[in-house]
Order: sequence, then C-alpha cells, then structure tokens
Amino acid sequence: MNIRDLEYLVALAEHRHFRRAADSCHVSQPTLSGQIRKLEDELGVMLLERTSRKVLFTQAGLLLVDQARTVLREVKVLKEMASQQGETMSGPLHIGLIPTVGPYLLPHIIPMLHQTFPKLEMYLHEAQTHQLLAQLDSGKLDCVILALVKESEAFIEVPLFDEPMMLAIYEDHPWANRDRVPMSDLAGEKLLMLEDGHCLRDQAMGFCFEAGADEDTHFRATSLETLRNMVAAGSGITLLPALAVPQERKRDGVVYLPCIKPEPKRTVGLVYRPGSPLRSRYEQLAEAIRAEMDGHFDKSVKTGGLSRLAPLPDRLPPLSGS
Repeated sequence: MNIRDLEYLVALAEHRHFRRAADSCHVSQPTLSGQIRKLEDELGVMLLERTSRKVLFTQAGLLLVDQARTVLREVKVLKEMASQQGETMSGPLHIGLIPTVGPYLLPHIIPMLHQTFPKLEMYLHEAQTHQLLAQLDSGKLDCVILALVKESEAFIEVPLFDEPMMLAIYEDHPWANRDRVPMSDLAGEKLLMLEDGHCLRDQAMGFCFEAGADEDTHFRATSLETLRNMVAAGSGITLLPALAVPQERKRDGVVYLPCIKPEPKRTVGLVYRPGSPLRSRYEQLAEAIRAEMDGHFDKSVKTGGLSRLAPLPDRLPPLSGS
C-alpha cells in the first residue's frame, strides 16, 4: 500500500466512476482499477461492489476511504512543513475562488501577485462555496478566496475587503434617474437571483427579505453575466457585487445604483486550514491582496457611498496553471 493507492481510492469515492476517477488522477482506467484490486488483495477485504452501472463501496470500503482522507491530509501537512523550511513564497499554490468573485477580482490582483511573488506558482480553481471548502478540507486546495459565510467559520478566516452590493435596473426603469436607492424602496419588488448553490444568492436573498422584497421565481441565473443580460432585456432588477459593476453609471442597457440605509455588502476573505504550517504564506498573500484592493477602492472618490474601482489592466500575464 502506498500514498498513490489511497489517492486512487479517494478519487473513486468522489467521482463514483472509474474513468472520471482515473482522469482526475492522470492515469489510465486499467491502472486505477488494477491498483484498487491490488489494495483489496493486500487488505484481504472487498472494498467495492462491482456492478455494470455504478460503483458501490462496501462498509469496509467506506471506512477505508474516511481513513485515507485523514492520511492524505496529514501527508499534505508534512509536505507543507517541509516547504516551510525553504522560501515561504515559492512553489505551487492551489487557490480556490467562487464564480462571483474570481472573474472580477483576479484582473486586479494577478499582475501584482506575479510581480510581488515571482517564485509562486499559482493554480486557480473555480467552484461554488461548498465544493471549495470540501476541497480545502481534503487538502486539494491550499486556500480559498470567497465571501465569508457560516460554513467557512470552521477554517481560519482572513478578511480582505468589504464589497458593497449595487442595484442593477434596466435603462427605462422608473428609478433610472435616481442617484441612489434606499433599501426600504425595494419593499414589494421582486428581484432576479442566482440559482441555488451560490452563496451570493443567500446573501442577496437576506438583504431583500430585510427590505421587504422577494425573489422573482420565474427565472434563476447560473452566473452574474446572465443576471446582467436579463436586466438589460428589461426582465427585472437585481443586486450585483461592486467588483462586477463597471465604472460607468450606465452601460449596455443597465443602470447601476448604490443602495443605502443600510448599504448591503459582503465580506470577501481568504480562508485556510487551522494548524497549517504554511500560515505565514497565506497571511502574506492576504496582506498583499488587501493592500492592492485598498488602492483600487479609492476612498476619495465616492458615488452615493460606493468607492469606485480603478480601471482594469488591458492585458493579464499568463498563469502558471488553471
């Protein structure tokens, strides 16, 4: 038995499909299947109930998968401890980001991170919050950048910045000439929302319910860009995070208005596993991002309470991974 065998077993448990598990481990399906059989022979117990349609784990198999995850986490810690003996900000770093943060934050911070930490090999992974936290817990990810939620409290949370939410309305909406909108004015309105699984949906729903607004249940979007396009088409109004809002008050048929009394906002932070030997690496990374975003949110130029973002760079340097 070796570490690679345990990785095969955990991958099979996660994907419940031999080919997909093999692909995730970058080996052939026969290789993975053969190693699982060897593991069963070595342990003298059946780990799988093999059927033609699906992969089923025996009780012994499920117990071994749980233990394998623990072993792989500890191996990750050992590697981190070894890495800590060398230069902290060098080598591979797997960062997870949620879809409502990644595409809008990365253009602001990637050039700075490449310049500040040239020996750091960044691999970026995008998924919803619950998926990222599961991958962080298993050791697949080193740290995650997301909107802080209750589920992230089990990890070390490092706040990066508070991000206001803007009201996006179509250009001939009755409020289009306003400078700002009190949240109380949303009472009785129905807002377009993201589909289930996005933490932004839950946060936006919370703001709406507090204001007496509700969800437009006729449509649920898979992305912020879909929400934006639906608003431009006159299908409704919605709340968008400030990083996803252009500098212009009006663009492509959508008018963006600050919300006040109170200003809805979310806290974007970096989270990592408690007890990680690479704590100083994550803290340095967080501090660099925080300083960069403090520069982008211009404190002297405000539009109805919203600090505006500086323009995005025209071109980004290539990433080391994806």
